Amino acid sequence: MDKRKLEALSALEKKVLWLSTWMIHNANHLRENTDGLKVGGHQASSASLATIMTALYFSILRPQDRIAVKPHASPVFHAIQYLLGNQTREKLEGFRAFGGAQSYPSRTKDVDDVDFSTGSVGLGVAQTLFASLVQDYLVARDEILSEGRMVALIGDAEMDEGNIFEALLEGWKHGLRNCWWIVDYNRQSLDAVVREGLWERFENIFRNFGWDVVILKYGSLLDAAFAEPGGEALKVWIDACPNQLYSALIFQGGGAWRKRLLADICEKPGLKSLLERRSDAELAALMTNLGGHDLPCLIEAFETARGNDQPTCFIAYTIKGFCLPLAGHKDNHAGLMTRDQMEVFRASMSVREGREWDAFEGLDIDERDLRRFLDAVPFAAKGHRRRHAQRIVIPDRLVAEAKGSVSTQVGFGRILDEIARAGGPLADAIVTASPDVTVSTNLGPWVNRRGLFSRRSLADMFRSERIASTQKWEFGTSGQHIELGIAENNLFILLSALGLSHSIFGKRLLPIGTLYDPFIQRGLDALNYACYQDARFLLVATPSGVTLAPEGGAHQSIATQLIGMAQDGLAAYEPAFVDELAVIMRFALDYMQRDGEVQSERTWLRDETGGSVYLRLSTRPVEQITRSVTPVLEQDIIDGGYWLRPPGPNAEVIVAYTGAVAPEAIEAIGMMAEDRRDVGLLAVTSADRLNAGWTAASRARERGLVHARSHVERLFANLPAHCAIVTVTDGHPAALGWLGSVYGHRTRSLGVEHFGQSGTIGDLYRHFGIDANSIATAADRIAGGRPIRYLRALD
Repeated sequence: MDKRKLEALSALEKKVLWLSTWMIHNANHLRENTDGLKVGGHQASSASLATIMTALYFSILRPQDRIAVKPHASPVFHAIQYLLGNQTREKLEGFRAFGGAQSYPSRTKDVDDVDFSTGSVGLGVAQTLFASLVQDYLVARDEILSEGRMVALIGDAEMDEGNIFEALLEGWKHGLRNCWWIVDYNRQSLDAVVREGLWERFENIFRNFGWDVVILKYGSLLDAAFAEPGGEALKVWIDACPNQLYSALIFQGGGAWRKRLLADICEKPGLKSLLERRSDAELAALMTNLGGHDLPCLIEAFETARGNDQPTCFIAYTIKGFCLPLAGHKDNHAGLMTRDQMEVFRASMSVREGREWDAFEGLDIDERDLRRFLDAVPFAAKGHRRRHAQRIVIPDRLVAEAKGSVSTQVGFGRILDEIARAGGPLADAIVTASPDVTVSTNLGPWVNRRGLFSRRSLADMFRSERIASTQKWEFGTSGQHIELGIAENNLFILLSALGLSHSIFGKRLLPIGTLYDPFIQRGLDALNYACYQDARFLLVATPSGVTLAPEGGAHQSIATQLIGMAQDGLAAYEPAFVDELAVIMRFALDYMQRDGEVQSERTWLRDETGGSVYLRLSTRPVEQITRSVTPVLEQDIIDGGYWLRPPGPNAEVIVAYTGAVAPEAIEAIGMMAEDRRDVGLLAVTSADRLNAGWTAASRARERGLVHARSHVERLFANLPAHCAIVTVTDGHPAALGWLGSVYGHRTRSLGVEHFGQSGTIGDLYRHFGIDANSIATAADRIAGGRPIRYLRALD
């Protein structure tokens, strides 16, 4: 390596280590602490990656490369961005404080150039794999797109996360390319030292999935020592040394190394002289000169790997707490340097008091030379790396034939099939994905028209052999469906990668993912991760609820409505009729592309900001309503609800329903209307948006905006004070139970609170009390004039 380049990189490595360590020290020991809680940070975990990240960001990475940083190395990332001019001193001083640099790298919370959020360990790792697959999808459609490396920096203990191995298998299926995973093999987890020989397991796993594996164990000092007399014996000893012993000796220092080596292998020829030629400090430097802390070793390995597109795993031996007094100690994960230790460290770094945040303080290199070096860093050559893409125009209406009895799941398939048939920019931008439930979630017609994506063409052998089949499973580069194995985590991380394509690659995609509604819970961590990154996608979950009656409790969902309401960044809908679904899908495809800052003063929702959308659909056929969807009705559907039967001025009770229980609600209203003429029926298309609008409008009024009114408040504005509300849903009753709180109406909420079972829809609806008779009975009880305390006692 060029000597001047190595000098610059070594200076930057030193500065990155100092800034990341000082950032944490400042947050815990110097900044005012009003609540007495430990602020935290991870000085030791940051130190183990300082050299690797220096090599990557200041030498190896290019503007088209994207990187997911190990969560606990967040301070190193912020320090690097500070040196590159993408982060402010104010943010560094506010590390882990309100408005400061985030604890873990965040696309949405940090001001510096975060490619992929990390924090829930393992998910950022898998994100790089699926981002590589998305890049292949885009490259197949755009020869101009410059291919980059998708890089993950992984803690060795992070490799315990199961989603990583699920992703590895999916990557193998799809011919993964251009992906690097760099394992920070410091051999320590949060609580302990990792098992012996773990690196061999990692190596075997990756090689079995077709990855290249590069072991970076020894630095240049150790390599030189191995060539000396006695060096081979030293190498054998190091290779056989248990992880715990090596960590303990690192913590104890040079004298401990000398004593142990002399005790174990002093009889080996040349070993004693090898040790005597080095002071205790030099011996400690030698024994800690691992591959992950040696810039020439790292840069040579990375530059060699850039020569091909093979996925590559680098297992880089490092020291947790490298160069810090915490180095090697098994308790150092959350440990913090004391004030006295920091003063010793400050002296070793030649940093003067009051100059701690200066970018070039304490460096033995001309500041002008280092500034020129930073200005020429390839990774930052094109400035800010967030991309932008043109919005796809969505037609004013989405059309689907829906006459007679049709389920929302079937309606979804028909709407998507019509988009595929019509073609054009909208159809071309949509990419679908499903975890082995493509046909059973009604994506079949779309796939038949648009094909399955693969970098290698693969004909449908059943069709070529003239075997009758409704499905055309032809793979090729023009396909627009990505078929996954049965792993919901993979679906959500793929949707996250697809849903960031406009920002990561500058190409707009409209991802639609389907799965069975009850299995959302199997991938909740990944779904939350995707939303936290502000990825944009349409999640179609079907079938749902106990309405999937014959399948039994394992395939019936209870809590998913509450998940839809609670998940930030995800607007949840549950339509009952196909015309509602068409309106919602049209809104969703536009909403996914919005990127504004304005809050709507009509609904008090963040509609201009946009987000992802979740549709909870059903396999239950429902008799469709023959009606014209007026602009007013369309807006009410989008806003979350409308009066299917408006209540009269003397209404004693209304029924509010959502989703597949519409027939029961309608029947119950018919039964009640015989003696309660003013009874009303509220169709709730989105409990999520009704609730979010109400709470947002309430906050606005508390801030002095006295005229703020939400959609649900306008819907209930003319309800008499004595009117009661019965809510009914095929899901947890709390999803609609809050409606009575809007204006204080007494409420009875019907729903499903326990695991389902097999049976018919009628059996299960009666069992759980969400059938028409149960609705009518509940309405009679709550509106029948009994004292409220009596009703509460009965309930």
